[in-house]
Amino acid sequence: MSKMTVEAVEEGCRTPRHGGCRIPATLQCPPAPKKKPVNGRQRSPPMNGYFQPPDLEVIFAMAPRS
Repeated sequence: MSKMTVEAVEEGCRTPRHGGCRIPATLQCPPAPKKKPVNGRQRSPPMNGYFQPPDLEVIFAMAPRS
């Protein structure tokens, strides 16, 4: 038998160094977020007035403490 020499070639995983594989550097920052437009106008009160039930005070009246 003859002795053979084996050269260990370490070709494991490597980071690609090709220019097409690189992440491009950003040249400008993205613009600042814009405010949402305020699309609420103040509503006018109803023409006939607000509904006022006669027994509304009774519902919210506090019972006297004993």
